Amino acid sequence: MSIRSILATVLAALAFSAEASAKNQHAGAKDYNVSDAALVKTLPGFNNSFATVNGIRLHYVAGGKGDPVLLLPGWPETWWSYHKVMPELAKRHRVISIDLRGMGSSDKPADGYDKKTMAGDISELVRQLGYKKVDVIGHDIGSMVAFSFAANHADQVRKLVMLDVTHPSSGYLSLPLLPALGTFGDKLDENHPYLWWFAFHQVKGLPEQLLEGRAGIEQEWFFRYMLKDEGAIDAGDRAVYAAAYSSRDAIRAGDAWYQAFPQDIVDDGTYAKLTMPVLGLGGPGYLRLKSALDAKAPGSRTFRIEGSGHFIAEEKPATLLAYLLDFLN
Repeated sequence: MSIRSILATVLAALAFSAEASAKNQHAGAKDYNVSDAALVKTLPGFNNSFATVNGIRLHYVAGGKGDPVLLLPGWPETWWSYHKVMPELAKRHRVISIDLRGMGSSDKPADGYDKKTMAGDISELVRQLGYKKVDVIGHDIGSMVAFSFAANHADQVRKLVMLDVTHPSSGYLSLPLLPALGTFGDKLDENHPYLWWFAFHQVKGLPEQLLEGRAGIEQEWFFRYMLKDEGAIDAGDRAVYAAAYSSRDAIRAGDAWYQAFPQDIVDDGTYAKLTMPVLGLGGPGYLRLKSALDAKAPGSRTFRIEGSGHFIAEEKPATLLAYLLDFLN
């Protein structure tokens, strides 16, 4: 089947989701139940589960039957970031959306936030679930973990999909401290991205003091900056993410993913090139993603998702599903 024909099929399947999102767009965040128990009830056939791996407890949501597909989210989101694509994927796959170490309802230990250790968490979870090989899809921080999982545990990975972000590399050390004149505003300039929060999250202790109980303030700015369709992450979704990151422990753990970048860069220099099939799908990060995958995953394919900002699974779920169903099947 062509991408075009798959896209037409999944567009019809996603119509109900668009209607629900429109209804919720103007709902007050305070009226939204953000618990995992309430969220999973909106996804028939899915259930909350926990597993203890590498001494910590990971939360995940699973449903469907078929070959296993792992979904790894990024900052500032949780397993819920994939909710628009999970039901359709579950028609053909066992879908497992995971709160990474430090995320959502998973444990938030004092250390272990380098992507190699986090990839080890995923490897152990795969073993506990009884799978020899899985497909893995990652976005943002989750994309970094997915790459590390493929690099360090290649025997467990059948296919890899990376959404808009690649693994930290030495190029991160050259990110500008200041934006180029006239390039920084409310919306990301794709040719001159200014990633100031990479530096902000390096600071230990201060973000917890500033953001405890009000992480949604930073998130609102970030969603406006990185989304093309700001309605794609609606009031209910934003309530979920604000609640997930508003405690001191959650802020500390989320920042720790960024504070581990120097170690991630060192680890990146030791990884061999990937040999499994790899698909890259980019919004504003397309050029950087393609350049990295061309070098690190020979034979990979990378495509730009037109009209999408950073949050592809929420902004363009039908287009994403078309690519995923074609690639995974």
